Amino acid sequence: MSRIGKLPIELPTGVTITVGSDVISVTGPKGELTVPHLSDVMVSLEGTQAIVTRKDDERIAKAQHGLQRALLNNAVIGVTTGYEKKLEVNGVGFRVNGGGHEIDMALGFSHPVKYTAKEGITLTVDKMTITVSGINKQQVGQAAAEIRSLKKPEPYKGKGIKYADEVLLRKAGKAGK
Repeated sequence: MSRIGKLPIELPTGVTITVGSDVISVTGPKGELTVPHLSDVMVSLEGTQAIVTRKDDERIAKAQHGLQRALLNNAVIGVTTGYEKKLEVNGVGFRVNGGGHEIDMALGFSHPVKYTAKEGITLTVDKMTITVSGINKQQVGQAAAEIRSLKKPEPYKGKGIKYADEVLLRKAGKAGK
């Protein structure tokens, strides 16, 4: 049995789950998310818990059991507290301006770099820190990865955009005579 799949999902007050034939809707104080309802698992609501069970012991059902529970749990967390990722911009002459859905950056190129976030993603700038927040975990991670890919951190001086909790392995420079 899946260790993740067998855990029940606690539903905080204000969160409702509607189970359909092909999608599961999760509604909460921050908004609404839809999760695909996988074919070989069943979702049942018992009081303040959602329980995911599989229909049989086939290989695909075992694989979908933990996946369905994880997707559903991520949606419940998203509509209650939301998700956020922090990025740090390091480098001489690097600047970040803006907020909301669009930020302007000077990253050492000959031109300014603009990034526009998709619907449902909010960008907040505080000095040299960019905070990407939203209710969909996948979209928040994707937006943070796209911003980081604009100027990845280099290993010698650490210049570039990195996650706040990322540890960079620094290389030694040239050896002197």
